[in-house]
Amino acid sequence: MLILAKNLEAMIVNDELVDRIAELARLEFEGEKKEAIKNDMNRMLNLIEKLNELDTSNVEPLKYMNESANVLREDKVEQTISQAEGLKNAPSKDSDFFKVPKVLNR
Repeated sequence: MLILAKNLEAMIVNDELVDRIAELARLEFEGEKKEAIKNDMNRMLNLIEKLNELDTSNVEPLKYMNESANVLREDKVEQTISQAEGLKNAPSKDSDFFKVPKVLNR
């Protein structure tokens, strides 16, 4: 983001840039949609320019959004339903397994 932020003054979102980004993203924009995308991209760049006006020299980089990191619960093995209950409503089943249509050709 710093590289982009340093070069914002030289960056202009025009039809060629929108076409190139659309090509890279495998998207197509025509007419009003292209203009809307162009306006949205210019608004994003203007927001970044506005953020560049802030003095962040004494601000530590943010590592986590809150004070606690990776609060995890202990894993416990539990039998919530039996195999028979799991197979009860299956449209097609064998004695112990779900039956599904073949999806891969060999």
